[in-house]
Amino acid sequence: MAEKTIMLVCSAGMSTSLLVSKMQKAAEADGVDVEIFATAASDADGKILEKDPDILMLGPQVRYMLSDFQKRVDIPVEVINMQDYGMMNGEKVLREAQAALAKK
Repeated sequence: MAEKTIMLVCSAGMSTSLLVSKMQKAAEADGVDVEIFATAASDADGKILEKDPDILMLGPQVRYMLSDFQKRVDIPVEVINMQDYGMMNGEKVLREAQAALAKK
């Protein structure tokens, strides 16, 4: 089992799939033991129960869900930077997740 689990949430779970693979490559390159997965906003609650993530990262298109998730879960919830998301900068998004986890 990975040391930390990062859950990405977007509208349909499709656009974040590429970002997940880029984040995993960055994690492997840095020797970081992390599980990263993406899901659609409609499936988020079930995935939270199933996978018990350490952090929840929302795609910019679902940033409106931030306060709702923050009220319901006891883990950090962050919105992925729009530019990093658009550029599919997996390394930077991974760093954001790690920084948020370090503050926890």
